Amino acid sequence: MLIMLALIGVLIIFMFRNGKKRQQAMQELQNGLRPGAEVMLQSGIYGTIENVDEEQNRVTILSGTSTLIAHRSAVAQIVAPVEGETEELGGGLAPDDDPAFGERLTDEDPIAEPKIDDRPTQGDEPGDTQPPKA
Repeated sequence: MLIMLALIGVLIIFMFRNGKKRQQAMQELQNGLRPGAEVMLQSGIYGTIENVDEEQNRVTILSGTSTLIAHRSAVAQIVAPVEGETEELGGGLAPDDDPAFGERLTDEDPIAEPKIDDRPTQGDEPGDTQPPKA
C-alpha cells in the first residue's frame, strides 16, 4: 500500500515537471516570433512572419504569394530565427587558454627542450652479451 502511494506521488511530480518544461518551451517559441523569422504552422504551412500583433495575439505570415493571419499559438515551430536580433555572448567570456590534451605547463621557458637521459642502461655496453633484464 505504501509503495503504491509512493509511485502515485512520483507520477504526480513527473507530470508537474513535464508541464513546466512544455510551458517554458512554448514561452521561448512565443518570444522568438519576430518579423522575418521563418515558421511552420500546425497545419504544415511554411511562411515568413511579416507582423506580430501583441494586443490581439495574431501573426501575419507571408507564404509564397499568399498572406495569412493566424493566432500566435498556431505556430508550431520556428524553422529559421531572425539573424542579428539575438544577444551576443562573446562579450563576457574569457578566452580559451587551457592547455591541449597531454600538454604540460611549466613555470620555466614555455618552449623548453625535452631532457634526454644519455646514461647507458644494462646491456647497452659493448662486449655485454647478456640480454637485458625485464
